[in-house]
Amino acid sequence: MGTEKFWKDKNVVITGGYGFLGSYLVALLKLKNPKELIVPIHSKYDFTKLEDCESITKNADLVIHLAAKVGGIGFNLEKPGELFYDNLIMGVNLMESARKNKVSKFVAIGTVCAYPKFVETPFKEEDLWKGYPEETNAPYGLAKKMMLVQSQAYRAQYGFNSIFLLPVNLYGPGDNFNLNSSHVIPALIKKMVEAKEKNLNEVEIWGTGTASREFLYVKDCARGILMATEKYNKSDPINLGVGFEITIKDLAYKIRDLVGFQGSLEWNMEKPDGQPRRCLDISKAKKEFDFKAEISLDEGLKRTIDWYLTR
Repeated sequence: MGTEKFWKDKNVVITGGYGFLGSYLVALLKLKNPKELIVPIHSKYDFTKLEDCESITKNADLVIHLAAKVGGIGFNLEKPGELFYDNLIMGVNLMESARKNKVSKFVAIGTVCAYPKFVETPFKEEDLWKGYPEETNAPYGLAKKMMLVQSQAYRAQYGFNSIFLLPVNLYGPGDNFNLNSSHVIPALIKKMVEAKEKNLNEVEIWGTGTASREFLYVKDCARGILMATEKYNKSDPINLGVGFEITIKDLAYKIRDLVGFQGSLEWNMEKPDGQPRRCLDISKAKKEFDFKAEISLDEGLKRTIDWYLTR
């Protein structure tokens, strides 16, 4: 695509490069042949410590910050303090270190959880400050959102080139299938597969099923991040998504059918639904760097289920 020229003279640091999204981003970036690709190992670098952030950004031209502490509703309810502190401090330390070390561009990856709980759908970037996030994931969402404030402040005062991207819920092969910390798609796949294997009659699912979500296939997200890194140079936030939402109930039945589970779905309405709706306006990403998702939800779910069954 002719974009290799952008990368050939750059030392690139990707934090969180061994994680779910990070592993896809690293694989795609290797194809672009940057001068050097640095993927720090979590056991050696703790980004809540300023000295580690200063060390890893010392000779970098470009930093893509993916590293985050994340989880589903249960994890957010259990560890809100950790989620707030760790994510806030990592972002603050890394961007400040990158600025001091004269990194030419910083790419901050935010979260759809930063959006207000009640906001008109599809979510437009300019609506980001129109209310408080959904309570169960507000500490995480607000911590990540502070990178947007920092990005805009640093551009205004220092001329520091940083961008802030807002991916919607991600899924795909290699996702986290631990029910204590997983998001909805891997949790549903795991529950349906295990119920089928054990010949169970029903599967319990949290909430009412009426909440809606938008899901972006992880490789599409990685591609979008690279496109934004190459072509976008403003601190205005940019959504990365597909512009299509589905209710959790419809998603659950879709996964049930794809897995081949024959039993019923029982909704535990004492458990929270999370944000009522989640769907992004994706027009800015198309306009600014010509990003459009390529993998449909049905195709992405099939690939994810196949991976889970053969892992």
